[in-house]
Amino acid sequence: MTEIVSIDFNGNESERLNLDIEGWEGPLDVLLHLARAQKVDLARISILELVEQYLVFIADAKKLRLELAADYLVMAAWLAYLKSCLLLPKEEQEEPSAEELALRLQLRLQRLDAMREAGARLMARDQIGRDVLMRGAPEGVRVVKNASWDCELYDLLKAYGAIKGRQVPREYAVRRRPVFSLEEALDRLESMLGTALDWTVLSSFLPDGITDDDFRRSSVASSFVAALELTRLGKTELSQADSFAPLFLRKRQ
Repeated sequence: MTEIVSIDFNGNESERLNLDIEGWEGPLDVLLHLARAQKVDLARISILELVEQYLVFIADAKKLRLELAADYLVMAAWLAYLKSCLLLPKEEQEEPSAEELALRLQLRLQRLDAMREAGARLMARDQIGRDVLMRGAPEGVRVVKNASWDCELYDLLKAYGAIKGRQVPREYAVRRRPVFSLEEALDRLESMLGTALDWTVLSSFLPDGITDDDFRRSSVASSFVAALELTRLGKTELSQADSFAPLFLRKRQ
């Protein structure tokens, strides 16, 4: 049993091309199937009337689907081709017979219908952004960390001491140390050099009654700098017999 090629009309009978010509009255697709099965005499079919009724059908259809009109055009063209093959004299040729061509047409129409159905199913699926929405904030990989402490008593005490040390308020007070200034040393040397007539060791010009070691060191340093300054000004003379030997000075004559 051979399957008849059918077209989906969505329940609208006005989209079906029904022919009323000499030798046939009915749908065009059924005529093509019967012609392939050699159950209708194509010699009696008027191709001119078929074309005229096809043009009237296209002109009268107001909301005709373009793919449906294309299918009917292919069917009508194949019918015309099949009839031309019957009318032409039989000659040896390598071209396929009318029956084979009609079978090929049927297979192509079936394949076209399958592609349309697959496309309709594909377009009917849910689409991202229209039917399905993506997550706004996708979750990442969650990492769970478990700390394992390994320390000794010394480490605990050290950490505790460091924390307590940062919490204790610190007060810093600068202790004022006794200092023998350079101005005082200059005044003392100039006043005492007037009474010293010969070379005098530098330690003799230090203040009397020094008991603080810090003040003594400051006095020695300031007196030494004052002696150098007076020598630079040409007021005194310095003398030292050897390295680290006592330093002597006198008023310049």
